[in-house]
Amino acid sequence: MTQAFICDYIRTPIGRYGGVLAPVRTDDLAALPLAALLARNPGLDPGAVEEIWMGCANQAGEDNRNVARMALLLAGFPANVPGVTVNRLCGSGLEAVAAAARAIRTGDIDLAIAGGVESMTRAPFVIPKGASAWSRASEIYDTTIGWRFVNPRIAAAYGTDSMPETAQNLADDYAVSREDQDAFALRSQERAAAAQASGRFAAEILPVEVPLGRGKSLDVLKDEHPRATTLADLARLKPITRPDGSITAGNASGVNDGAAALIIASEAAARRFGLTPLARVVAASSAGVAPRIMGYGPVPAVKTLCARTGISLDTIATIELNEAFAAQALVVLRQLGIADDDPRVNSNGGAIALGHPLGMSGARITGTAALELVRGGGRYALATMCVGVGQGAALLLERN
Repeated sequence: MTQAFICDYIRTPIGRYGGVLAPVRTDDLAALPLAALLARNPGLDPGAVEEIWMGCANQAGEDNRNVARMALLLAGFPANVPGVTVNRLCGSGLEAVAAAARAIRTGDIDLAIAGGVESMTRAPFVIPKGASAWSRASEIYDTTIGWRFVNPRIAAAYGTDSMPETAQNLADDYAVSREDQDAFALRSQERAAAAQASGRFAAEILPVEVPLGRGKSLDVLKDEHPRATTLADLARLKPITRPDGSITAGNASGVNDGAAALIIASEAAARRFGLTPLARVVAASSAGVAPRIMGYGPVPAVKTLCARTGISLDTIATIELNEAFAAQALVVLRQLGIADDDPRVNSNGGAIALGHPLGMSGARITGTAALELVRGGGRYALATMCVGVGQGAALLLERN
């Protein structure tokens, strides 16, 4: 079987909701890392790329009509290069990488790009069509995150818990304290701050020039979401699900904007185009769980991945676990037998600090995991995340 290798990875900085990347259209945002990969790899023939996968969760605004195809054209790829947008909600970027790797491993293609994008700032409001002619009734939905156009049968059978409510359900079911959640959130912020200060993100972040109008622009060079905090600061934040709850804005991921992309190639394609393999994509898995505890999804996904590959968690050197919520991340770690503060987990901080642009995050954690393997010299890395409506996804890498 042909092997699939990650040969390069780059991403934009991550912007806050309404922040520095807000002026950038979603399709333009997705095009940036695609164009950057071409610029960084001059031996790569753009017309030889056989498929471009982009993850995107919302797809209700400028990301409609197959944002992968729009982005690759905007990035300067020739018209013969096809593109497909995949949607596994929060796991869309991870699914894009897995899909590209599968196509290479089965021999269908030799060279692909996979990534993800989300501009949650620019997600539009949508109005459904009337149920009858000349209807005077109207609703409006915010497509930034969460449920809309809910099927009553789904609501009756599974409920429509919001994302914070699913995290609160896990905190309640597994007795995860507010103190432990805040301590986890603080570690994420401290690790991200240390990574920023050391220049550790320099290899993966693409500077973005944001137009401000009247001939002015802003150069965005680093992630906007991290913020200095303390346990005392976090403890003062009010719960967001119920008065006696433990989920707060401080121990939850952000609502963000960003894009990322990776070159995935067979060994033959890597040689042909002068690419340097960083890590091999070993396998990927997904799993379903009850929607009310969607954050539990990585547990069965990772267990399935380990069973299929015969790889023990003890042998994994780097773990990138998307931090949708501290409560969710702690339940996953504890159910997998991993310590709350294990240094292998999100060593450069996670989504609580860096942010969570839905379609981008899976590509980001995969690319970061590959780079950490190269830096640290370990053999295996794991990227895993929970997914809205009750799923989990996981992907295993091996250092080349």
